[in-house]
Formats: sequence, C-alpha cells, structure tokens
Amino acid sequence: MASCSRAFLRIFNPQIAPKKISHVSHSNHIQPTPRKQPTSQKWSIAQDLSLLSSSSTPIELINYETKHTKTMDDIFVQHSQKLELFRHVLRNVAELDALEGLNVIDAVQRLGIDYHFQQEIDEILHKQMNIVSAHDDLHEVALRFRLLRQQGYFVLDDVFNNFKESNGMFKKALGEDIKGLMSLYEASQLGTEGEDTLFEAGKFSGHLLKTSLSHLDHHQARIVGNTLENPHHKTLASFMARKFFVTSQGTNTWLNLLKEVAKTDFSMVQSLHQNEIVQISKWWKELGLAKELKFARDQPLKWYIWAMACLTDPKLSEERVELTKPISFIYLIDDIFDVNGTLDELILFTEAVNRWDITAIDHLPDYMKICLKALDDITNEFSYKVYKRHGWNPLQYLKKMWASLCNAFLVEAKWFASGKLPKSEEYLKNGIVSSGVIVIVVHFLFLLGQNITKQNVEVLNDTPAIISSTATILRLWDDLGSAKDENQDGNDGSYVRCYLEQHQGCSIEEAREKTVNMISDEWKKLNRELLSPNPFPATFTSASLNLARMVPLMYNYDGNQCLPSLKEYMKSMLYETVSM
Repeated sequence: MASCSRAFLRIFNPQIAPKKISHVSHSNHIQPTPRKQPTSQKWSIAQDLSLLSSSSTPIELINYETKHTKTMDDIFVQHSQKLELFRHVLRNVAELDALEGLNVIDAVQRLGIDYHFQQEIDEILHKQMNIVSAHDDLHEVALRFRLLRQQGYFVLDDVFNNFKESNGMFKKALGEDIKGLMSLYEASQLGTEGEDTLFEAGKFSGHLLKTSLSHLDHHQARIVGNTLENPHHKTLASFMARKFFVTSQGTNTWLNLLKEVAKTDFSMVQSLHQNEIVQISKWWKELGLAKELKFARDQPLKWYIWAMACLTDPKLSEERVELTKPISFIYLIDDIFDVNGTLDELILFTEAVNRWDITAIDHLPDYMKICLKALDDITNEFSYKVYKRHGWNPLQYLKKMWASLCNAFLVEAKWFASGKLPKSEEYLKNGIVSSGVIVIVVHFLFLLGQNITKQNVEVLNDTPAIISSTATILRLWDDLGSAKDENQDGNDGSYVRCYLEQHQGCSIEEAREKTVNMISDEWKKLNRELLSPNPFPATFTSASLNLARMVPLMYNYDGNQCLPSLKEYMKSMLYETVSM
C-alpha cells in the first residue's frame, strides 16, 4: 500500500520521486486536547485497524462503465487527462460568463479539490475584482463577495446596500429568492468586527431560510438545511464534499465532468489517508505508551483526524504523519494532569519540562519518566528532520512551547486543587495556552518550512490573533461540550462554570448563550486576520483556519456524550465510497 500511495502522490505533486516514505518520528499537527471523556469514548488501535480492514477500500478503482478493475497506470493517465480538460473548461466558462465562472469555482471548492486549480482560481478571481455585479441579482453579488473575501480581497460590505429599504432594513421581497438568501447567509459568515451590514444579513437570511424549510420540497430543504448547519467558510470542505456531490444537480456539462474528476480524486486521497493511518498505528504501537500509560487516552486515529483536517493538500502526506505525533503528546500530557498525577507530582513534572534535562528526572514517578523521555525523543527527531529539510533548527522553540503548555496545565491543576474557580477572564486567558493550539501551530509552521525566519517565529511569542482566536474558539467549544449542566464531572472546569460562579443568578442557558456569542466574535477577529497582511505563508493560514473549522466536529457532543458529526466525517473520509 505504501508504494501505491506514493504513486498517488505523484499526481498531486509530480516532483515527488517514486520512493517509499521513510519511517517518521514524532511530531505533528493538531490541537488542543479535548477534555477528559467517558471511558466509553476510548478508541484503540484494535478498533482502528478493524475498521480499516473491514471497510471497503478504494485502492482498486473501478471503471464505472465496464466494471473492470483498471491498472494504476490507466487511472493516473485518465485522471491527469480529465484534470487538464477541466482546467480548460474552467478557464473557458469564466471567460464567457462571469457568473458561471463563479459557480464553477464554488463547486470546485465545495468538493475540496481546488488544490488542483489554484492558479486558475487566482487568475479568475483577480479579474472578478473589476466586474460590476448585476445589482438586482443577490446570488451573484453575494457569491462574488464571498469568493473574493475567501481569496483575501477585502471587498466592502456596501455591495449589499442595493438590497436594503430606505430605512436600512433588507427588502422583504428577498424572501422569495431562496438561492440568493443562501448565498447571502454564506457571505455573512465572512464578516469582521463592526460590519453591521453582514451581521444583519446573517440574521435576516438565516431567519427566512429557517422558516422556508417547512414548505420546500425534500431536496431543496436538504440543501437549505446543510447551508444553515454547515456554512462553507466555517466548515471543512471535505466534511461537506460528499453531501454536495449528492445534492448538486444541473444540466451543465462542466458539472458532470467535475463530478467524474472529484470521484476519482476522493478515492485516491482516501487510499492515501488509509496508508497514513497504517503508518501512525505502527508508530503508536511501537512507541508502547498505550501499555505504559494505561490511564491515558489511546486514540491514534482520532489524533490523526486533526492532521488530516488541517493539512488537506494530498502532497503533504508525510507532514500529516509527522504532525499527528505532537498532538498525541498533548493528549497524553493533558491526561497526566487531569486524570493521574497528584499536585506534587505535577509540579515536579512541570519543573522537569521547563529544565528539559532528561538526565535529571530520577525523582519523578516511572510513568512521568517514560512520557518525558518519549517527548524528548520525538522533539529531537522532529527538529532534526526540520533542520535537514529546511535548514532551520527549531529545538529551542519547541522546548519553550512544551514548557508553556505544561505551565498552563499546572495553573489549572492548582485552581482545581484549591477548590476555587478563577474569574472567567483569567480562566480563558490561561485556556488559550492550555488548549494546545500554540504548540501545534509552532509545529506546523516549522514542518511546512515556508518563509521561516527569526522574526516570523518570534511573532508567535506574542500569540497573534490568527492563533489566539483559533485557540479561543477551540477552548470555548470544548467547554460547551463539557458543560452540559452545572454538575459536570471531572476536574477540567470550563468557561461556563467560571462565568456562573462569577455571575451569581445567571442561568446556565444565559452562560451558554454568552459563550456562543463569544465564539462568533472570535470568528470575526479571525476573519479580519485572514484579510490582513501577515508574515505567514498561505499554507500556514489555511491550516490555522482548518483547525478552527475542525473544532465543532471534535467537540459537538450529543446527549449520550458521543460525537456523531466526527463519526460521520471519519466514515466519509476513510471508508465510504462515492457513487455517481
């Protein structure tokens, strides 16, 4: 399977040489550790591999006309030819019809295969900046606005003034335009602080779309429901791609060709991800920490999902494997603090991480020694790989980030050991660090290796908004999931609990509403950062945005403390096939 996946990578990145992926060490991507979960949620390697082996794999791609298995060479050649054909179609459609060009780009992005056509998309949207929209077509105005903002162009929200009454309210007649309302709702998700027009657009379109569900036919209601629940800007494209594949209809020849391209792409990427899971499972098993730290979570597949979601470009296969490793240690160390360690032990552990002297840890309990030695190993291996590939040694920066994380964990441990909750503001300030986002962001900045300079790295010390907003979104979502009521179990605490303690007489419903509004405000701050100049490469900002998009899937618990959205995402990405 490894050689097969390596071959797949050559389609996504022709510069890759046909060699096996070398065995990787530890260090990967992903973010803060979800707080402690019930034992029933524990995943294991056995479950991971049984799911993988029992599912139908897409490695043998089927010729949908003849039903005969194709050779890999045939698949590669035909897929490359269709990609090139669609590249020409995209250019031609956009040249002949500006609006239809936008529709094609939207479909490509919703199917999550825009990495094949980024140059074409850049060129088309750059030209679209100079096109004056038909002022009475809400869909066209809103779609152009959203696509341009997603691309980094700061388009003013006054483009929607034409759809308002003289009193500043949106026209009631727009309630009949379901397609336009969906586009307006999608556009409103890219609002920044102070953009009242977009805030009102979201409320206006959201209300009308919700009330329309009862009288729409099943197909249209499904599309509207998907828009309301998972707006494109705040949702992983890969999570909704298969739903879009099923619900998108039309007589356009380009749509049928695009679906053919997407279906083959889905299968090839799925095989790539399956191979990466095998590598992660092998690494985790050989590491042996599941046996040594029996109290800790054993969820290598779940940890990998973070990396898969953040680094979506197929050619970043080795990076996804590497990035999964640090996230596993964020989870493990979090469990040491939340589940197993006494306060005295945690103080010693934190001091040891700050000193980072592996020869002076004899005073620690055995399970802490084992964890620290493994952390030292993966950090050194990660640093060596970054230095070898990019000429930059990140070792000291990584040590500093791990120390900061443990310091934040210790602050929380002392709070809860004292039996006194901090003020909500103080809790959240520390929670931005204890979320683990900063550790992950530093790892994928070095791993991606683009434009690494001392200045760029030191900017991270000040926790710029692109990081702090993502971390806040994660921490608040996590706390919402763990604060179903005021009597939640565990020593994790939450923003909701701290807020209730600080504001006596406030109901839990009011506290949760406050938290939801704060998440919305952080998205506005993040949107502003995405539109502002920053020293980071596009792949870095994209990974940071995807990390924020992944959060609801990881923390949206149902009444049984399960994660149905995450389960659905895993199945669609790793096991299920797509039919035309």
